[in-house]
Amino acid sequence: MLQQPTVFVVDDDPAVRDSLRLLLESVGLVAEAFSSPHQFLDAIVPEQPGCVLLDIRMPGMSGLELQRRLVTRGISIPVIIITGHGDVTTAVQAMKTGAVDFLEKPFNDQVLLDRIHNAISCDTQARRSRAERDEVGRRLAALSPREVEVLDLIIAGKANKVIAVELGISEKTVEAHRARIMDKMQVRSAADLVRTVLLYRTARSAPENLPDAH
Repeated sequence: MLQQPTVFVVDDDPAVRDSLRLLLESVGLVAEAFSSPHQFLDAIVPEQPGCVLLDIRMPGMSGLELQRRLVTRGISIPVIIITGHGDVTTAVQAMKTGAVDFLEKPFNDQVLLDRIHNAISCDTQARRSRAERDEVGRRLAALSPREVEVLDLIIAGKANKVIAVELGISEKTVEAHRARIMDKMQVRSAADLVRTVLLYRTARSAPENLPDAH
């Protein structure tokens, strides 16, 4: 069952928390408010979709430190920094730490809502992509060592008879391995097989702004 995206408001100012929560709920968004980063960290789980509205200056733990804690815990959720003390240096630092947006108080409600909807949309797509990638990873893990060898040679563009010679097996055995690989990977053609595996390997090796839950 898919969880509903939630907008988490983390701000030590009760008036700000209440006004943001009421704004979000007025447009049908699910919102939860927290008075401190520690309180938020006790509640958040990696599986929860949505986004975080995070005050950058709070006693005990800054918004930037909270971002780092999320990364350390492998929690991939978009963070929108909100602050009354914004400057270019802080904005750049927040974005480098993983924030997807930066807004300075006071901000326009519609601008904030637009940024939140965009962050939730990005989070939904990122989670879908990670789920698809994880599924491909599970299928690859089900291949035997010999099937992996055959797969790598298929990806290298080798014909069955060439693969047979290189691995010291018969061409019929290569064909059998190939059929099992296609079945386990749930693809219909060699082109689909190559595309699926190359996309998976590229995605696994590419750096991401948000940590991969896999």
